[in-house]
Amino acid sequence: MIGIFDSGVGGLTVARQIIKKLPEYQIIYFGDTARTPYGNKSKETIIKYAIQDTKFLLKNGAKIIVIACHTASAVAASELRKKFPDVPIFNVVKAGLIKAERVTKNKKVGIIGTRATIFSQVHENYLKKIDKDIKVYTEACPLIVPLVEEDWINRPETKKIVKFYLKPFRKEKIDTLVLACTHYPLAKEAIKKAIKRKINIIDPGEEVAKEVDLFLKNHPIIEKRLAKSKKHKFFVSDIPFKFQEFSEKILDQKIKVKQISLD
Repeated sequence: MIGIFDSGVGGLTVARQIIKKLPEYQIIYFGDTARTPYGNKSKETIIKYAIQDTKFLLKNGAKIIVIACHTASAVAASELRKKFPDVPIFNVVKAGLIKAERVTKNKKVGIIGTRATIFSQVHENYLKKIDKDIKVYTEACPLIVPLVEEDWINRPETKKIVKFYLKPFRKEKIDTLVLACTHYPLAKEAIKKAIKRKINIIDPGEEVAKEVDLFLKNHPIIEKRLAKSKKHKFFVSDIPFKFQEFSEKILDQKIKVKQISLD
């Protein structure tokens, strides 16, 4: 199975892309909804949670891991690789930034994400390693997550908030924007309208799905270990209000969700 974890339900946008790109493989998804969001937690706490999430997925049959949380990707990916050296581990940060570097024409790239993701400077530092001439502009947009989960994306209040967050990017005339939070693809239309001009909007979920696909094609031994089934498994640490409705809207299919505890 392909194991995917996130701090909540936003990672289902990544699961959706992986199911779309690799429909023959079974996935197991864990959303740590009891402890969401990770974006306002300390580095030590995020690493601790990420290790627990990974252990759960591996224990339940995952052969590879996708960190479908930008905060955990930014803060804990390197620690997970040290902790689980024999497990292929993918994260949404690297895949999205490689695409951003490839498509930007004026070398002005914007990054939006949670506070922890933005303050980690992982995206900024990684892009600079790829191309030192790229100018990176970042903005923490914490209110987008709860607005998405409340299904307020088309509300005028949300449009005003998104417009406020993205105002600096309009001024700097970026030509590429990375959605460094798994909830943000669900607000893509509001984001496009707030920018007010045509730019490249990068959904890292799409890019990490392509990365996993390429990896499996190049590693047939690991590919053979993966279960091939469309009966995907979904677990959460708490079932929040409207979770079923929200998750089925993202995945466009009915799913069964089991609540578990990592304690």
